[in-house]
Amino acid sequence: MDRVDISYISDSKVAHHGVEDLPELLRRGDGVLWVDVGVCDAEAARVLSEVFGFHPLAVHDCVERNRIPKMHAYADHLFLVLHTPERGEAGHIHFIELDQFIGFGYLVTVHGPLNPAVDPQVAFRETGAVRARIESGRFKPVDSVELSHAIMSTLIRTMETFLEQLTEHVWRLEQQVTSGHMGNPEVFLEDLFGTRHGLLAVGTMAAHSREIYGRMTVTARLVPPERQPLLDDVVDQFERVHRLAAAQRDYLEGVIDFYRTRTETKMTIAAERLAVVAVITLPITALASVYGMNIIVNTESDIPHLAAVLFVMVAVSVALLLWAKRHGWW
Repeated sequence: MDRVDISYISDSKVAHHGVEDLPELLRRGDGVLWVDVGVCDAEAARVLSEVFGFHPLAVHDCVERNRIPKMHAYADHLFLVLHTPERGEAGHIHFIELDQFIGFGYLVTVHGPLNPAVDPQVAFRETGAVRARIESGRFKPVDSVELSHAIMSTLIRTMETFLEQLTEHVWRLEQQVTSGHMGNPEVFLEDLFGTRHGLLAVGTMAAHSREIYGRMTVTARLVPPERQPLLDDVVDQFERVHRLAAAQRDYLEGVIDFYRTRTETKMTIAAERLAVVAVITLPITALASVYGMNIIVNTESDIPHLAAVLFVMVAVSVALLLWAKRHGWW
């Protein structure tokens, strides 16, 4: 298997093992077995099927990429598929998949297939953070539910960090709009709508994950009663992220409306001024059309007549300009 970490966590120590030790570790009852699979290749799929006895459909979900979260309750374990966001180029949001098998005395985490554009280390940021806490002795889970809760809390903090970065970006965009220094409009609009897409993505992930853990709270036969508060806590955290993302998205919509209104106002003012210019130059065009050929294109041009016509043109245009200013049209 490609990058698999097998740990047995007990009160006394944290021991690392190989794949060949799994049958014996599953028979133990004095700790928590944690198997973290980096890539579910053929060998990993065989271990999940033959050693743990997981359902073929669940194993298939670990091999293939899942675009929506899911939860299945089996006789002796739960299977979950969840996602975290990772921002890519041009505003694209990558869905980083993490699958879990939560059983009595063990937790199996499987990292789903990654887009080649994503750094492989990104997939291990949540499990790696929890593993570091365990290795340092700062955290010792007593069962698989508590271990899963720690990973989910770390995953939610990743969502919150992602949301915090987007919020900072929203504030910067608002400052650009209110100050009128937006630079290239095309680049600004791509940035604006890319940020909105990010907020929508993280909010959707949090909402779906909340529904998944909401279903888990009613699967009491697989979760000890004393561990139900941990599930409720995860539901509450996902709900909070969902609400924050929705609120920030609404705030950004206000920024977009402000930008749209300001742009439309500028266009209206420009159209009005162009209309005034057209009205002011209309007498010039009219007089030039009537007198042009007779006065200018002539070997015997009447200079006094030409001067009088030009004076009339300027006088009428100035009068129209003053009239437009008096009415606030210019």
